Order: sequence, then structure tokens, then C-alpha cells
Amino acid sequence: MASYSPESLMTLCTKYCLWNLEGTLCYMQDNETLRLHPDIFLPSEICNHLVNMYMDLVNTDNSFPGHLSFFSLFSDHRSTRLTHVHLRGIHEDIIHDEDLVAFSKQDLVELRLVNCDRLSAKSLQTLNNFRSTLVSLSLFGCNNIFYEEENPGGCEGDNNSMVNPSRQVLVKDFSFTGFHRLCFLNLGHITDGVNVDRLLRPLTTLTSLDLSGIQLNDIQFLLQWQKRLGSLVLYNMDLSEEHIWVLLQLTNLRHLDISRDRTSSFYKFKLTRKVLTAFVQNLKNLVSLDISGHLMLDNSAISSHDEALGPASNEPQKSSIEPFRALNRSFQFLGLFDTTLCNLTHIPSYKITGEANEDQILNAIEAYTEYRPEIASRAINHLFDIARIEQCDQPLRALRLVISALKYHKFDKSVQVTGSAALFYLTGSDYRQEQSIKLRRQVIQVVLNGMESYHEVTVQRNCCLTLCNFSIPEELEFQYRRVNELLLGILNQTRQDESIQRIAVHLCNALVCQVDNDHKEAVGKMGFVTTMLKLIQKKLTDKVCDQVMEFSWSALWNITDETPDNCEMFLNCNGMKLFLECLNEFQGKQELHRNMLGLLGNVAEVKQLRPYLMTTQFISVFSRLLESNADGIEVSYNACGVLSHIIFDGDEAWTIAEPRRVEVMDRMWRAISSWDENSRRNINYRSFEPILRLLPQRVAPVSQHWATWALFNLTSVYPEKYCTLLIKENGIELLKGVIESDAARSETKEMAKNVIKFCENFKEEQMDTSS
Repeated sequence: MASYSPESLMTLCTKYCLWNLEGTLCYMQDNETLRLHPDIFLPSEICNHLVNMYMDLVNTDNSFPGHLSFFSLFSDHRSTRLTHVHLRGIHEDIIHDEDLVAFSKQDLVELRLVNCDRLSAKSLQTLNNFRSTLVSLSLFGCNNIFYEEENPGGCEGDNNSMVNPSRQVLVKDFSFTGFHRLCFLNLGHITDGVNVDRLLRPLTTLTSLDLSGIQLNDIQFLLQWQKRLGSLVLYNMDLSEEHIWVLLQLTNLRHLDISRDRTSSFYKFKLTRKVLTAFVQNLKNLVSLDISGHLMLDNSAISSHDEALGPASNEPQKSSIEPFRALNRSFQFLGLFDTTLCNLTHIPSYKITGEANEDQILNAIEAYTEYRPEIASRAINHLFDIARIEQCDQPLRALRLVISALKYHKFDKSVQVTGSAALFYLTGSDYRQEQSIKLRRQVIQVVLNGMESYHEVTVQRNCCLTLCNFSIPEELEFQYRRVNELLLGILNQTRQDESIQRIAVHLCNALVCQVDNDHKEAVGKMGFVTTMLKLIQKKLTDKVCDQVMEFSWSALWNITDETPDNCEMFLNCNGMKLFLECLNEFQGKQELHRNMLGLLGNVAEVKQLRPYLMTTQFISVFSRLLESNADGIEVSYNACGVLSHIIFDGDEAWTIAEPRRVEVMDRMWRAISSWDENSRRNINYRSFEPILRLLPQRVAPVSQHWATWALFNLTSVYPEKYCTLLIKENGIELLKGVIESDAARSETKEMAKNVIKFCENFKEEQMDTSS
């Protein structure tokens, strides 16, 4: 089952402060720079949490209002203490040299910089401020940190300054001299041309080194840490026999990663049984090994006969990989992703990455997401196949891992495509019951991030489909404005994918159904009404009545319910013209007619808008539709509802000569008498208020009768929902007034008595049930 534990108080308070900096910790100096209040001192635990959560929010929540001067809050070491800082540049404009300078007086113990492309050689100088305290440093993916600008900005009078104002020059004189406490270093994907040997030689305490993506012909410099180095990562380094010889001398290694991306074509080295045997014989302390992506030059597996013997085991003596039978103990971790070895039965490791089963795939996503999106996306694709074709055994773990990958790699196409596709299946009804509200909200956040950040058709379609797995509008209400803006943005694009358009309109319709009027008015101001009318106009021009057309009218019906501003917007945007044209063009489309008449019923409920409907053309159309059998009684019922509100305004408001008011009322009486009182309805009332206001009156008995018939039908067919609603809204008293009125028709009074009886019987049954 999912964990339903709330977030810690520290997390909740930190988030609140970050969303409300000026109202809590800070004030704004000169309208541009954040400053801590002078009476505030923040210890390291809080400062670390503030900086790292700020980065998490900036990178993962597009609605979070980051501030350019945020990091300057930590420039004074007397009022703030920072020790562990994680800065990740998901897009290039997040972290700059000046941000690192803000920390220069802090005694940093850990500094993790990941994919911070805007950092230049200026930040190398800033690093020197931390050399006496720094224990762990990552410069992974900081591609420009070893470059400085030569002649920044150009010089006056220099003829070349306008053509080439600055030139990037590789810094060659920096080294880690003085970093006497540095133990953990990640230089993954640093710039080609940096002399790694010279850079690292001053380090005497190094125990963990990551050189991912760096091509080095000679790695003998590693031997200076022969007795110290416990972890070495050489991912995507093209190896040779000379490299292997050096590795075999590093006898203190506990973790060795020589994995590679198999889709890259420049690797010449092939792994052999001999190399694996040498690792086992020489690296006695090894507990973690990653050889993912390697092609085996020879067969390292035992015979298929021995492979088939006994249940799966992780004991070394039973290993299906023959060189590993000499292990003294099983590996804690073994990376075999994109190798044939992962398909063997007996693998001597407690945790394995591969693609042979769900557990291996999830381990791969977990291990490779942060630094290797190219591998993680392929692992997620394998997970997608399992979720789509089979059944996930670890759905909660799978969902959390996919969410994490989508957060880390918001702008990576392959991760966004595979991740959003996997989310659709992992949030389906089969797994929904196990998922907590907090977890499902995280899904919604990454889906909306994907829709905002990556306007690729497949991602947009996957995200929209995933949203369909949620209870709408309830589960989306915490992001109500944002999701509506995104969907309307999709629908307003000049070129639209038909399938995305259909899903987006469906979602828009669901979002404005069963929400309060404030939400509807807010969405109306975003352009909801005009967007739907544009879609309708386009379909009308193409003479196509499909789901998009019907959903668009249904959405307009929902968003105009008890919202006069949206009703007026519909009229002002030539909505009535489109109504008539659609009615004429698509005469046999019953559901379309029902949706259009339902919408016009909402318009007719607004007294100040009814004069716009008082034209010979409109009244004639509504009168004619009284005789329609489309969609059961729904079209006739809705047409009669529109006319009931217009008739209710009295004879003086009837400003047209034809058709005459009395003729229309006669046709309404005939229509109502033809309806089956036990009809099951395709309609949903949140309130009876528009109907109830037609009861206490003397000017339009037919309107009164239509309202009473509506209440009779709904309370008799759906007593649990509508008897409760009628009682709650004081409808019983109004019906009693109808019975006592000398202006009401006898059949109306009889029907009112029956409604009261239905409600009384319902109340008695409820009492019997509860007693």
C-alpha cells in the first residue's frame, strides 16, 4: 500500500517560506535585491534545506516564482550557515558564476554542480574559497567551467570587437592544489582538452572518482591512489588492455563502473571472460560492478544444461556467469543492462540492472536516471512494455521512479516520451487504489511540467491521456487554473493533431463540469468560451460533426451553467449564429442538438439576456424543436425549458408579432403531455434554483407546469439524489404554494402533490434505514 504519511514539518515550513520569501524571511532592497531581515540567523540544517529545496522547486515546478537574487541571501556567513549545496541546471539560465560567488564565505563540505552550463572559469576561482573544507565536489556536465572569455566584451577602438567581442579560451593552469580534504570528486563530461592528470595530481585524499564520458588514452595517474581509491566510474570511456591493467592494480576498489551506452558506435574494446576473471582474482574488495552495454567477445556463461538446474540463486558457486563462480561473496550491485548476461538464471548479486524482468528494469531506472538519461529512457521503455502488456508487480516503486526521471530531465525528449507513456499505464484503474493523494498529485505536476516544457506531439498526447486517468475535476482542482491554461493553449494552436484536440476538448469539458461558479467564471476569462466557439466554427466550415464538435458544445453547456458572464460571452461571440448554422447543417445529430439546447437553457435562465433570444427566428426554432424526438425527450425538454423562462417574463416582454405567445404556450402544453414521466435522463442538476423560481407565479402556467413536471420526473426516477436536493433547497414549500394557488392548472397541482409524496416517502425510508 502507498504511504499516506504527510510531509515533515521542516519540509512544509521550508516550502511556505520559499513561496513567500518577502512575507517571512526577507525584504526587498531597492526593489530588486532580496535581503534577510537583520534579526534572523539560520543554522546549516535550515540553510541547506532552503537552497536545495529552492533548486528542486525551480527545476520541477514551472509555477514557482524563482528570484534572481535568491542565492545572495547566503552571502553573509554571520547570519547563514551552508554546508551541503546541490545545484542542478535543468536549463541553462538557472545557475551563473555570481550565484556561486554568493556562497564564497561559507564553509562548504559538499558542493554538487550538475549540468550548470553557464558556469565559467570564474567559478573555478570561487571553488578555491572552499578548498580547506570541501570533502565532496561534483562538476558533472558543467561543460564551460574550464573556459574563460578572452577580451570580454571587446575594447573600444578594436575593429574586431563588434565582429568577435569575446572568445572562449580553455583554462589550463587550474588544479586542485590545497584541496586537502577532498575525497569524492565527479568530473563527468568535462571539457575535452583538460589535462586530467595535472588537474587531479595535488589530491592526496581521493577515495571516489567519476570520469564519465571522458576519453583518456592513459589512466596510469590513478595509481597514485592505488591504496585509497574505493570507487571509480569510467562510463563511456573507450577502454584498452592498458586501461584494464591499471584497473587491476587498484586493489582497494569496492565499486567499479566501466559501463557504456551500447548505442554509441566508437567503442573498440570488447569484454572477455579473461577480463572478468582478472577482476574477480585481483579486486578482492569489489562489491559493486557495472559492465552494462558491453559486448562479450567470448562466451562467459555456463552450459545451458547447468543453467537450467535448480531454482534461481544469487550464490557465487551456482553462478551462470562462470568467472563469477570464484567470488568470495555475492555482489551488492551488478550492472548488466543492455547485455545478454542479464537473461541468465543464476546471477551472484543482490541487485541487478538489466532488462530481463521488472526488478532489473526498475533497478536500472533507479541507478541511471540522474546522470544517464540515455540509458534511463530505454529502461523506462522496457517498463512501459511491462505495464502495457503484463501487470506490474511493483507499481508504486515504478511510478515513483518514472516521476523522478521526468523531474530530472524535463527537456530530454526521449525521457519525456517514454516516461509520459509509462505514466498513462501506471496511473490506470488497475493500480489506482494503492496510490496516495500525494503521489497522484506528483504525477499531475510532472505531467503539467511536460506539457509546458515540451511541445512535442507524442508527449502532449501522452500527457493528455494520463490526465484522463484522474477523477476530474476533483483530483486536478489543486492545479485548476494551470491545467485549463495548458489545455486552452493546445486548442488554440494553429496546427493541431486531431487525437490531441479530441482528448483536450474532452478534458476541458470534464473540468468545467461539477465545479463552483467562481472556477467557471475564471476559466471563462481565460478564453474558454471563445476557444470552444473557434473549434465549432472550424468543424462547421469543414462540415464535420465529430466528438470535438459535440464535446465543444457540451463544454459550453457546462461552463455557462449559472454563470451569467459566460452566457453573455457566448452571445457576444456570435454563439447564436453558430447554433442556427449547426442546427441546419447537422439535422440528424441528436446529441449535438441536446448539448446546444442545454446551453441555450442556461442563457435563458439569465433575465437580462432573454431579450437577445426574443426574435422571430429564434422563437420559431425553439417552438419547432418542441416536437423533436431526438435523444428521447431531451431536445424537446430543453427547448421547452428555454421557452418557459422566456414566457415567464410575461406578455409585455413578448416583443415579436410571430409566432404569437399563446400559440407557443399551446405547443408547450402539447409537448409536455407527450413526454414519458418515467424517462431516464441524460442531464445533471447541481441546483434546482432556476427551476424553482418558475413555481411561485401567475403569469405563465405552462412555465410552472414545465418546472413541476421536471421535479416530478427527477424525484421519481432518481429519488436519492433529487429528493435530497429538493428538500435542501426548500422546494417542498414552493410546491405547496403551487397546490394552494388558484392560478395553477389542476394537472400541475396533482403533479406537485406527487412530488411532495415522493419526498416524504424518501425521508421515511431514510429514517427506517438509519434506525
